[in-house]
Amino acid sequence: MKTTRIMAIVAMSATLMLTAGGAVAHHSVALMYDMNSEVTIVGSIVELEWRNPHAWLHLEVENDAGEPELWKVEFGSANSLYRRGWRPANLPIGSNVTVHGLPARDGSRSVDGEEVVLEDGTRLLSGTNPDDE
Repeated sequence: MKTTRIMAIVAMSATLMLTAGGAVAHHSVALMYDMNSEVTIVGSIVELEWRNPHAWLHLEVENDAGEPELWKVEFGSANSLYRRGWRPANLPIGSNVTVHGLPARDGSRSVDGEEVVLEDGTRLLSGTNPDDE
């Protein structure tokens, strides 16, 4: 009887630990990014993480002193970007892009990407297309 109770507690604890991680790991855009500000960065793509639950674009951006800095741009899931017409082939390593989005609240070089403008002027939107409203 005592062994069964201990096994049940261990099983419940393991289940709680395994399922709670996802809830803690997911975050609100408003918690991480300043919803009242906008930032525009221009840089060269060094990496694209095409995955769920968030896709990431890593850019090398020249700062005011002319030195390169690494910036990270967060988007929604790769699935949602794909449904909006994005393809990984649109964002090849080395290409230059302009990103419009929300700056990180903590001052880090991180942006919640709302729009990416490719060198040829093509606009990739990660949110609702303002022209549709």
